[in-house]
Amino acid sequence: MGCVLRQARIIPDSDGYASDIRRLSVLNKHGVEELEWDPILRADFNCHMPVLTEGVPDLQRGAALEQEELFPIREVARLTGINPVTLRAWERRYGLIQPTRTESGHRLYSMADIEKVRSILGWIDRGVAVSKVGKILAKTEPLKALAKIIPDELVQADYAQWQQEVQVAVTAFDEVKLEQVYGQIFSSYPLTVVFQDILMPIWKLMLQRHHAFGQTSEWLFLDGFLRSRVLQRMLLVRVMQPRRVIVCALADQAHELEVLVTALYLSSVDSAIQLLSIGQPFDELTLVCERIKPTALVLVSNHAPAPELPRRLNRLALSLDCQLLLAGDASDLAQDSLAGSSIGCLGNEGMVMRQRLKQFLAGNLDT
Repeated sequence: MGCVLRQARIIPDSDGYASDIRRLSVLNKHGVEELEWDPILRADFNCHMPVLTEGVPDLQRGAALEQEELFPIREVARLTGINPVTLRAWERRYGLIQPTRTESGHRLYSMADIEKVRSILGWIDRGVAVSKVGKILAKTEPLKALAKIIPDELVQADYAQWQQEVQVAVTAFDEVKLEQVYGQIFSSYPLTVVFQDILMPIWKLMLQRHHAFGQTSEWLFLDGFLRSRVLQRMLLVRVMQPRRVIVCALADQAHELEVLVTALYLSSVDSAIQLLSIGQPFDELTLVCERIKPTALVLVSNHAPAPELPRRLNRLALSLDCQLLLAGDASDLAQDSLAGSSIGCLGNEGMVMRQRLKQFLAGNLDT
């Protein structure tokens, strides 16, 4: 049979999912398309991928993923007992899993994704609401690799030791020593761990201890030091992008440092982060957004949400031409009351905030 190579592609199966079976599309002598493997072309296919797959994105994608075993959604549903509708909801609404997508949009899941699905199911079986599972995973997953080598108790003890060194430097009002400790912590841990697990907990603890003489001064010393260092780091990671994300406190429901740290968590997304000062009037946010024209407005609150908060946020969202997002403790607490609205909740964990913002901006996460 005289064959003319037309293209190499991934053939969807009868259910519409991408299959692993790669075939060659050929024309027989009657000009009728047939799908088969040609031994010679198979060898050529392996050796000259760019030539054979030019203009065929699905095959290029499939070849790139070939090194890792991937599973279509129906197979994941069979292995985990979670139906495809729920899997898609976990991805789009909560950002819990992020399957690979082929060029044609088919979801492909790795074994790590499947293990995460099982982990999510385990937390739900323990009575944890699905909206809270992301926060738990953000805390536990970075420690899984370490846990095989270092017990969690030792990790926490290490954090406590660094906090003690910070406390000693602050009590002495020794900025040189505090700078040294700060640098050592940053050289030992990623940014989210530095603030989320080490610096912000000691900052909050000192904020609460203001009864004894001198404690307010100590907290102000630490607060001023951290604010200046976060601003310095924000300038270092600043990106010049036409797309902007505004970050500001919701009324007076967050300290300046909390807003700065939130902005720092979000600064790795491909958008320029613009901060608004503490005291920004809520009723003037529409005016500010009309002039800046941001892609998103992130409001930070660490207070328990007032009963009227959903109504106020919904009214604000209707007046904006950008996505309205809530971050901080209030984000987790208000998530159920904001369900079904156009307002997105980023959570209060650094990694979760960053991940969800990226997904919101890409249109891959429902509000």
